[in-house]
Amino acid sequence: MPRGDANWAEAAGDVDRERGGGDLVVRRIGRLTTWTEPLRTNAAVVIRAGRVAWIGRDVDLPAGLGEAPELDAAGAAVLPGFVDCHTHAVWAGERREELVARIAGRPYAAGGIRTTVDATVAAGDDALLAATTARLVAMRRCGTTTVEIKTGYALSTPGELRLLRIAAAAAAAAGLRVELTYLAAHVVPPDRDAEEYVDEVVAALPQVAAAGARWCDVFCDRGAFTVAQARRILAAAGDSGLGLRLHAEQLERTGAAALAAEIGCASADHLEQIDEPGARALAEAGVTAVLVPIAGLQTGVFGRRHADLLREAGCPLALATDCNPGSAWSESMPLAIRLACWLWGIPVEVALRAATHGGARALRRDDVGRLAVGGWGDLIVLDTDHEDDLAAHLSADPIRVTVVGGVAYP
Repeated sequence: MPRGDANWAEAAGDVDRERGGGDLVVRRIGRLTTWTEPLRTNAAVVIRAGRVAWIGRDVDLPAGLGEAPELDAAGAAVLPGFVDCHTHAVWAGERREELVARIAGRPYAAGGIRTTVDATVAAGDDALLAATTARLVAMRRCGTTTVEIKTGYALSTPGELRLLRIAAAAAAAAGLRVELTYLAAHVVPPDRDAEEYVDEVVAALPQVAAAGARWCDVFCDRGAFTVAQARRILAAAGDSGLGLRLHAEQLERTGAAALAAEIGCASADHLEQIDEPGARALAEAGVTAVLVPIAGLQTGVFGRRHADLLREAGCPLALATDCNPGSAWSESMPLAIRLACWLWGIPVEVALRAATHGGARALRRDDVGRLAVGGWGDLIVLDTDHEDDLAAHLSADPIRVTVVGGVAYP
């Protein structure tokens, strides 16, 4: 199947900068998954000013709607763009030696985060922006159209605010939608009293909200923050108007899942050590369980019990890369999907929905992660005629085109 046509470059340039979207007609779609209606074949999608204006059979394309640059899908399968709802994409430096040592049998420990903090704090703004932008462009090439980005590699109020600014600028440069999360409660800085640092994290919340963060997160686990500390931070974050997320039950069972359910977090993430009561509590509270199988691979979590418990409990699921330098060094949502299917036994359709609509649910958005008239025109054209091949065929480059708001990126 050909990689595409010369109209891609024209379509990428056809952007209304004031409204933040382009006009594009995607035609000759072999199989179109929208999550808002049954699968369509021989379909077309019309995007106007970045929003979906029409979905239907290619042969029924109404007169006048097609007067825009065209993208020929050439019979390929099309999905909504991936929503990567858990990343730590702003960092400098690398932790290659730590990862290689883990291959040789050394267990993961949260304390390695401080290595990245030192490198990130030392990096200049231009270098950090360039590195983050390159990372997000790689995500876009892998089909991501909306990305959540956490701070957490500065561990000081001025530094965390700087990371928010850089994350927003990098996402704009890469052409991605972004959700910003304040994660100053990543680990306790060296030589700091934990409770005094919690005071600082809480005191910064009004500034964080004013700087554009929509979410607050806490790493509640061994070597990081306790359930009581997480409760205090998240309660204050809610009072400041921020949405709530929680790193929960990754390294050991702490009761963090029960906390996420109790206080109404939008998501609880990781959950490798979840038990049946914790999974049931999340399901009953409607908290989205965000699974991060790349981190599972790089920290040695090969068992599928946690995924089975969450599915059996009826938890809404999302998949994310957890892109970070120490436990999930990857920008690829296709890799996350493949690992979820092959390592953790998640059915392909469930994984595809979790990587798109599930991610949007974790971010409490209904305008991304699915395709519907009025929603954002974010989609991916696969390099195959069937969406199941994304998991079944372990190809190196499964995404042919990523479209963000009507702007096509080959």
